[in-house]
Amino acid sequence: MKAWLANLRISLALDSSQRPAAQEQRRQHDPAELRGFEQDMTALVEQIVKDKDSIKGIILTSAKSTFFAGADLKGAMRLKASDASAIFTEIELVKKNFRTLETLGKPVVSCLNGTALGGGWEVALLGHYRIAIDDTKIQFGLPEVTLGLLPGASGVTKMTRHLGLMGAQPYLVEGKTFSPQDAKNLGLVHELVAPSADAAAEMRAKALAWIAANPSAQHPWESKGYKVPGGLPSNPNVAQMLVVAPAMIKQQTRGLYPAPEAIMACMVEGLQVDVPTALRIESRYLAQLMTSINARAMINTFFFNLNAIKSGASRPGAAPRFKPAKVGVLGAGMMGAGIAYAQASKGIATVLKDVSQEKADLGKAYSAKITQTRVDKGRLSAIDQQKLLDRIQATSQAQDLKDCDLIIEAVFENRELKAKVTKEAEPMLAAGGFFASNTSTLPISGLASASAAAEKFIGIHFFSPVDKMKLVEIIRGRQTSDDTVARAFDYVQALGKIPIVVNDSRGFFTSRVFGTFVMEGAAMLGEGIPAAAIENAGIQCGMPVGPLAVQDETSLSLSLHVMDQTRADFLAEGKPYSATPGELLVRDMVQVHRRPGRAGGGGFYEYPSEKGVKKFLWPQLKTLFEKPDVEWNITDLKDRLLYRQAVETARCLNENVLTSVHDANIGSIFGIGFPAWTGGAMQFIYGMGIDAFVKRADELAAKFGAGFALTDEVKATIKRYQPVY
Repeated sequence: MKAWLANLRISLALDSSQRPAAQEQRRQHDPAELRGFEQDMTALVEQIVKDKDSIKGIILTSAKSTFFAGADLKGAMRLKASDASAIFTEIELVKKNFRTLETLGKPVVSCLNGTALGGGWEVALLGHYRIAIDDTKIQFGLPEVTLGLLPGASGVTKMTRHLGLMGAQPYLVEGKTFSPQDAKNLGLVHELVAPSADAAAEMRAKALAWIAANPSAQHPWESKGYKVPGGLPSNPNVAQMLVVAPAMIKQQTRGLYPAPEAIMACMVEGLQVDVPTALRIESRYLAQLMTSINARAMINTFFFNLNAIKSGASRPGAAPRFKPAKVGVLGAGMMGAGIAYAQASKGIATVLKDVSQEKADLGKAYSAKITQTRVDKGRLSAIDQQKLLDRIQATSQAQDLKDCDLIIEAVFENRELKAKVTKEAEPMLAAGGFFASNTSTLPISGLASASAAAEKFIGIHFFSPVDKMKLVEIIRGRQTSDDTVARAFDYVQALGKIPIVVNDSRGFFTSRVFGTFVMEGAAMLGEGIPAAAIENAGIQCGMPVGPLAVQDETSLSLSLHVMDQTRADFLAEGKPYSATPGELLVRDMVQVHRRPGRAGGGGFYEYPSEKGVKKFLWPQLKTLFEKPDVEWNITDLKDRLLYRQAVETARCLNENVLTSVHDANIGSIFGIGFPAWTGGAMQFIYGMGIDAFVKRADELAAKFGAGFALTDEVKATIKRYQPVY
């Protein structure tokens, strides 16, 4: 909580005779010389209490484009469990100051000129009356749960009393943010002003008028006769919900994320006591969360790592920002169609080409299908839908690609086919344009041999389904220039997606590490471990689905194709190739048992055609692979799935495939589905402690093979990249 960014300006509505003296005393903060928000606020509150008789009211305003930025999260990264008591004391000091201001008997108005999230929204809730600029770009809310925390500066207590248990739940347990208009509809903002150059002055005038009209303002819960919206926890309707709520949260979090459970407990407990006690309960829960490994992991990744990428930490060079006006996409299958939609939805003219007009039209129809769902729900107008579709030109003619700033091939994973479409389309690029491959496994430097300008050839690896997956992996080939990487980075950000930048390698980063997850699951099955246990281990450790289920979705036959391509490449290079136990089992499933995956009718799972009947594990797995006498335990299974991915990520970092921890963590979570509670594959190592991780990896290597082995060089790389806060 130390050093909350004091970009808040507090105006005192004074008697006119006192105004000059008060203005001289008002503190003007230089961000470079801040002593910390708590000290500044304490001094200011002492001044206000001292001058209480001359003050008519208090206006909270901001000197920056945001209303208030929130807590210093770097401080949280340095906390240990033993710091919980000290953190509790600091939180209580903040709330003591807040409580003094809001119970002083003077009206307080918050004038919200910009975004107020987390601690910023809690400062806004100080006001008995809140005025905001009606701008859709402004966001309010308490997203602390996404960082493994809870709103501990009175956010839980106040939001629950404003909205009730049921009403506040989406904004506290889920961290849902909301616009000024939403806030007005919820009763959290009382008045809106239109965006304009005079908006700040208008808000101030309204604030002064409200102060004059409400000299004895207070929060609703301070008034006699106040009732919690929806009722107290003892209310039968609320009590009925509370019976199932913990189980629902546990089902969603799998017990791996303590913050949602702590927030719900804080909400319920806080409504059964007075406000001061509720605030102390809130402080205790926050102190526990702030000093936990989970919070540090999530803050590291979802705040620092994600912001590093958004701010361009992985973008090389100093080339001007770039947004293409026209982009070509080769291949109108599911991937190409998804890329076309992503571009058109962001205003980019798109040429979607396939071998026939019929196939190209089918690809464009994908965008029509997606947008129609939004139109039916009232989230998109029919006019805007048509504008989006008009941006996509479906064609079978290469000349329609003329003057594209970027062309992306998204054809089948075949080196010869990719070379053919590259040579056909590349001449159509606009002057200065560049070419990209959407390959998920084939080395970019090899594919670039088909290009007339290898320095302008790059990998841009989207994930399926493109409209839902936020990550895009940018792969730099051996000859790819910095300017090309920078332009690809800008293009991905223009789509509203998250770019990570990696160097060329077989499988790059995401596909390579993802392969270790699914193949470790297949290896377990080959060892005789029950398929259900393997799948449950994947779910219990926090992966979205088990390794066998995800292998079915991505296709066992595709995995086999990649293996065959890899073997052929190794032989051509004179290198030995030996399949892993997992790869051998997948080959057996496809070639012997004719189980190619979901798209081919079935793989590790059966997919009933009857409506409403869920998929189930193929019964023959038990007969073919399960060994009743094999020894296994769930801890080993979970660790094998997580450690195998983390070890491979560390190897990627050591081999310079990855060049930063932030790309490793964000890429592993958003691209592979590595459990968010860990903070990502590298943060999993650092959260465990390097020595503890190495010890456990060594144990797994001794029992389950070289896939878990860490060389001294890799261990040194892990230590060298350890973040320091």
